[in-house]
Amino acid sequence: MLPTASEIQRNAGASGAGPAPPEAPAISVAGVRKEFGATVALNDLSLSVAPGDIHAILGENGAGKSTLVKLLSGLVAPDAGEIVVFGESVRIRDPRTAHGLGIRTAFQEISLVKDLTVAQNFLLMEEPLSLLGTISRQSADAAVRAALAELGLGDINPRARVRDLDLPTRQKIEIARSASRKPRLLLLDEPTASLSAQDVDWLGRIIDRLKETGTTVVLISHRMQDVRDFCSDLTVLRNGRAVGTYPVPALSDEEVIELMIGRSLDVVFPPKLSAAAWSTHAPPALSARNFSTMGVRSVSFDLRPGEILGVGALQGMGQRELFLGLFGAQSKTGGTIRVNGNVAEFRSPADAVDPRFGISLVPEDRKTEGLLLNLDGRENTAIPSLARFTRAGLVEAKKEEAAVGGALAAVQVAAHALWTPVKQFSGGNQQKIILGKWLLTGGRVMLLYDPTRGVDVGTKAEIYRLMRTYADVGGAILFHSTDIAELVNLCDAVLVLYRGTIVETLAGDDITDTRIIRAAVGHAGYDTRPGHGDHLQ
Repeated sequence: MLPTASEIQRNAGASGAGPAPPEAPAISVAGVRKEFGATVALNDLSLSVAPGDIHAILGENGAGKSTLVKLLSGLVAPDAGEIVVFGESVRIRDPRTAHGLGIRTAFQEISLVKDLTVAQNFLLMEEPLSLLGTISRQSADAAVRAALAELGLGDINPRARVRDLDLPTRQKIEIARSASRKPRLLLLDEPTASLSAQDVDWLGRIIDRLKETGTTVVLISHRMQDVRDFCSDLTVLRNGRAVGTYPVPALSDEEVIELMIGRSLDVVFPPKLSAAAWSTHAPPALSARNFSTMGVRSVSFDLRPGEILGVGALQGMGQRELFLGLFGAQSKTGGTIRVNGNVAEFRSPADAVDPRFGISLVPEDRKTEGLLLNLDGRENTAIPSLARFTRAGLVEAKKEEAAVGGALAAVQVAAHALWTPVKQFSGGNQQKIILGKWLLTGGRVMLLYDPTRGVDVGTKAEIYRLMRTYADVGGAILFHSTDIAELVNLCDAVLVLYRGTIVETLAGDDITDTRIIRAAVGHAGYDTRPGHGDHLQ
């Protein structure tokens, strides 16, 4: 039986002197409700966060976490209820109001403008002006360079264009921009979803500095290790309501999961098949020989039907370029690709997706690379398969809707996704829509690039099940993950990349966290003690 919040708080205060006079919460919401059409995102939500606390908000995708962040950031307004900030009842009409209250936000789905420079993004709407009232680029660059250096990011060029930076660097800029404003309340929405282990350590130092200055931090995260490393208290949301607030040490990971999903999750990873089940004698579904592309040198492997083949690597070791090259999104510079034994030349992703080859890619960034956010789930899911539903240049709507409905049901996405813009869905449901899109094509090779990034534990379990089911019926999966536990527990074999080439291939009992890590760092220089280095990127 899980302890209640009141029981834990009562036990915590059972000894010592009488309680000190209560201090007004940094943030308090009472009876807050928010609807988006037929979807109730927040349903009579009430919670509070103590001043100076590092407080985690946990919950499945769709539990209401991101909606709460948007309310506190001034991006949306509540339909009912009250928000109190440092003892003052407020209406946060827009981001400027939030900033005036000392609230800053670093979003998971990064809010940077990709066509602007780092400095322009860093100072957007707060640019230093010259005596003539114009923006001084030199002063802006100098101010941003100093701010980045103070936050340990002195290697980032303020004049670099954001679109030219990788995802982890963009995420660090997003965090640094908010932290540099000396906020009274900092909201961090899945800040570590795109970060390497070293970057997570950097974030920990930033949080420690903010705590020393009295800043209150609200951390939205699906990673329990982040919560245990950074936070003193946690609140769990489920179906738009708070189901309890607890000191972090009071609950085990299993108890937190049970609170999040309303049931115990006994089995997270599905059982692997034996090598005989996917048959090492079957012809490869996808093979590469001396394959090279920018960032990748002479990679060779065979991926067979029924196999989940992992790719382990630290950040920037060529894994992203490998996936893009195999999908035709990046030009091949050498070697050959074969699909079902036939040589394949991909000039673009359209060639890879063609039914002759049937290769699909779940990309790194679902919002910019995997979905058209303003289109509904039906349109997004049907795009690669439109030829199946088209006659004489016209789409047969009933046939399309029936097929898409079946694909969405297979990935456990609600039927209203057929007519709802995908931007209104949680990150986990968006990821499942991408998976449904590729399942609908009937392709037999799937390239999965960190597919569980930023999704909750329940959705992760669903994605694991979908992967295993796809492989069980003869599909072949090439799978990169920044979570080493996923490589160990899901993969039949693991390729480890170092500086753009395969340095080790592991199978069976050799697939361990230590073996993967040692190979990923060139066999030396990494702390392999238990609990260290369990997050790859």
